[in-house]
Parts: sequence; structure tokens; C-alpha cells
Amino acid sequence: ALCMVFAVCACGKKAASAVSADAIADEMTSKDGKYEVAFITDVGQLKDKSFNQGTFDGVKLYASANGKTYKYYQPANGEQATDDDRYDAMKAAADNGPKIIVCAGFMQGNALAKAAAEFTDVKFIFVDGWAFDGLNNIAGIAFKEEQCGYLAGYATVKEGYTKLGFCGGGGGTNPACCRYGYGFAQGAAAAAAEAGKVVDLNYSWLYGASFSASPELQTLANGWYEAGTEAIFACGGSMFASVAAAASANDGAVIGVDVDQSFESDTVITSALKGLSDSVVWACGKIDAGKWDEIGGQAVSLGAAEN
Repeated sequence: ALCMVFAVCACGKKAASAVSADAIADEMTSKDGKYEVAFITDVGQLKDKSFNQGTFDGVKLYASANGKTYKYYQPANGEQATDDDRYDAMKAAADNGPKIIVCAGFMQGNALAKAAAEFTDVKFIFVDGWAFDGLNNIAGIAFKEEQCGYLAGYATVKEGYTKLGFCGGGGGTNPACCRYGYGFAQGAAAAAAEAGKVVDLNYSWLYGASFSASPELQTLANGWYEAGTEAIFACGGSMFASVAAAASANDGAVIGVDVDQSFESDTVITSALKGLSDSVVWACGKIDAGKWDEIGGQAVSLGAAEN
């Protein structure tokens, strides 16, 4: 009987590690109406095939593997959400009794500072975030996006593309997108130097302030492709849809961001991944292991060295 127990446990662990986030429901109902893990979305939709979805995948994978209840909350007013809207979403989550609240995106900062000061028993994981003085119940998780951006730029030039574009989100004020862009340019330059080639790079933050798809962004990308650009790094959430549409119309190529976006369009030649879901699972695991003091009240920057 003991041998059978060991066998069942081993099989169970193997099955859990093989589960895809897509196979786990986005919504669930707990018996008591309480949820142990909550997720607050960034701007855009939950299923954006990018930053929100990649981060929420980590919540689902962690909760599923550990038998925990979970729920997501989207701030009111969509892309026009205010700090008050974000705080209201965090309060709604906290009122449902979670031990962990995962907040996606740098725009959550002001609301998060207020919520964390009020709900001191909750552990907040701030993805693409930072630390706050005196708030030890927040763990800020940042990434070394310049590393995966570098590899994407390097690989793209190695594949023979020499006329590139970069469309960045946040209007040039988002640190993560800036790091992606700098890395992409440097990786492309390094590969070009090795091959003795000259690489042209169009680089723009226009129409990316809200990280959303727009006719204006599609027109910009379309103009680049028509003028000879071969591949564009679409770096900013739902902006991808506009760039991919322009690429499809012009037989161009796209580099995706944050998650594998090749499933969204056959124009995608690669995606720059920073491990969003892995970082959430890792941070939540610190809580379970009683090691919150290793990340709470501080910010960590994750890259290749941290797997």
C-alpha cells in the first residue's frame, strides 16, 4: 500500500507540471465565496495574448498545482482606468479574503501603495513593479528585458533580416519597454557587426501610450513595411494586433513580446519572452515556503542568471 501511495504521488506531481495554463479555467467558484489568490489586471483585456494573460497564467498554474482558489479582477473604465478604479479592484479582491494579490503593470503603483497600507495581512506581488518604503507586504518584481530583447534582435538579424522596426508601448515612459527596445537595438547591432552588414532600424513610441491596437498604429507600421521594413518588434500588449495586421498586408514579419505570440499570427518569426508566469509561480512559492522575507519589502530584477 505504501508503494502505491508513492506511485500515485509521483504521477500526480508529473501531471501537475505538465498542465498548460490554457487548460485551466479563467473563472472558478469557491464554496464559501472566498478566494486565496487574486489577480488585478493591467490596462487592456485579461485575454490580451500578452502581459495580462502571461501574468495570469502564472496565477492559474500556481493555484492549480497547489489546490488554491483564485479570481481575477479588472479595474473599471478599461483603458481609461484611474488610480481609484485600480484601488477599488484591489479592495474588492482583498474583501474576498486572499492571502496573495498579484498586480500586473507599473500603472498599479499608486493604488497598490494605498491598498497594501490598508490590507497589511495580504501579500502583494507587483509584477513590473518596485518596492515601497515601509510596506513589507509588497514584493516588486522587475525583469532584465534588455536580455531577451537583445537575443530577439540578434536572432532576427542572424536570420537575414536587415531592415527592422520597433514600436514601443507606454509612449517612451515605460521602463520595461525601454529596456526591451535598447536590448533589441544592441542585439541587432552585434549580429550585424559579426556579419559585416548594415542594419536599418525604425524606432517609434507614437501611438503606443495606451498599449492598445489602433488604426493610427497600423497605418504607421504599414508605411514602414511599404518603405522596405522587413520585421517589426511589436513591444506593448494589444499593439501587436495592429502591427500584425500591417505585416500580413505587406508580407512582413513580426517579433512578439512577453509571451509566445506565434499562435496569434503566422507573421510572427519569434517572441521575446521574459518569463511572466514563471515569475509569479516563483514568488508565490516563496510565500508557501515561509521565505517571504527574501522578497517582501524589496524589488528583485530577474533575468537569465535567475532562470
